Amino acid sequence: MMFENGANGVTGPLKGIRVLDWTMWQFGPMAGAMMGDMGADVIKIEALDGDAGRALSRASTLAPTLPGGRNAYFETNNRNKRGIALNLKTSEGREIVYKLVGTADVFIENFRQGVAERLRVGYEDLREINPMLVYGSATGYGPNGPDSALPSFDGCGQARGGLMLSATPSWSDEPVRVSQGVSDQMGAIMLCSGVLAALVARHVQGVGQKVDASHLSANMWLQGMGLSMSLILGGSRFGSYDRKSAWNVLANLYKCKDDRWIQLMHLQPDRYWESFMTALGLPQLVDDPRFAAGPARMENRDELVALMDEQFMTKTSDEWDKHFRATGDFIYARVQSTDELEYDPQVIANDYITTFDHPAIGPIKMCNHPNIYSETPSGIFKEAPELGQHTEQILVDELGYTWDDITALQDKGVIL
Repeated sequence: MMFENGANGVTGPLKGIRVLDWTMWQFGPMAGAMMGDMGADVIKIEALDGDAGRALSRASTLAPTLPGGRNAYFETNNRNKRGIALNLKTSEGREIVYKLVGTADVFIENFRQGVAERLRVGYEDLREINPMLVYGSATGYGPNGPDSALPSFDGCGQARGGLMLSATPSWSDEPVRVSQGVSDQMGAIMLCSGVLAALVARHVQGVGQKVDASHLSANMWLQGMGLSMSLILGGSRFGSYDRKSAWNVLANLYKCKDDRWIQLMHLQPDRYWESFMTALGLPQLVDDPRFAAGPARMENRDELVALMDEQFMTKTSDEWDKHFRATGDFIYARVQSTDELEYDPQVIANDYITTFDHPAIGPIKMCNHPNIYSETPSGIFKEAPELGQHTEQILVDELGYTWDDITALQDKGVIL
């Protein structure tokens, strides 16, 4: 049986897959949203008082309130979903979930350890109904160990997983937290990819299974290259960048005349040394014995960075950009803020930010699904559901409940 995700014409790579999304805040919901972007029929299951993310009053410097009682945080994390509100503390509410599980491919949750089991919607409960179910679970610190039951939010994941100190400059007196919920976002990506792998295993190997992802594992994997290198080398820390004393001056940040920055990323500095220094207007340094060879450049790096700093300040970032494009095949990027991205020609050309018509707000822009599929396009097709918006539709049209049943469930406090 094929399911739509509530939008006409959806042909994404997960079309025909049904996902039950019993999650809240960002970690779990964004994993479900990504599956919805890919065409899955995602049904968001909420308690009668709703996902706590609906009431978020501030996200860092942003107040997410939108017209009509909408919330930008919730809209972002719950696009492309239908919504059903249930009281899972009642047998009737659980029975509705069980019926949905019978037709589902995926169930995801991100509650504290033991909550799903107490409400009898844990993996062992649901696999009895649907042995081929892929059950995705998101936690703070993983399913095992002494801290497996501890709660976690984004900052906790960044702190314990090492990301906070990795992002902290060597000269800072205090740790730096990366903004915009990146720990949750990375966790969502890992949970989504794990579920997709399990769906492939179900297709190829004929098994359903549980998939676990955590803040801790996601933050470690985000830094996996550096962490693994450090482990291989006996525990030496992969340190933060020190711009003024960069080991590779051609993979470093430089400030321009307009106070904008350019990031160089030449990981083969000897290959680019002569051409780049000539383009930069410092040809006299090419054969300078202090800098001509790699070891000498490292030894005299502070002096060389100072000379390059002075030269970069002779032009604006736009002037340097045009000059570097005209004089060589260099590897660099201008440093941009997130609010500049919607005007970036590459973002526009690849539809990395997309627009869709929200029925309550009007045309809005969102960061689009990150992958481009040539034959089964992904995208943002539908707004986040209002609390319990599709409860009656799903119960009557898909599960066989009558309107008398709906009234009785409402009277018992099972549904809204």
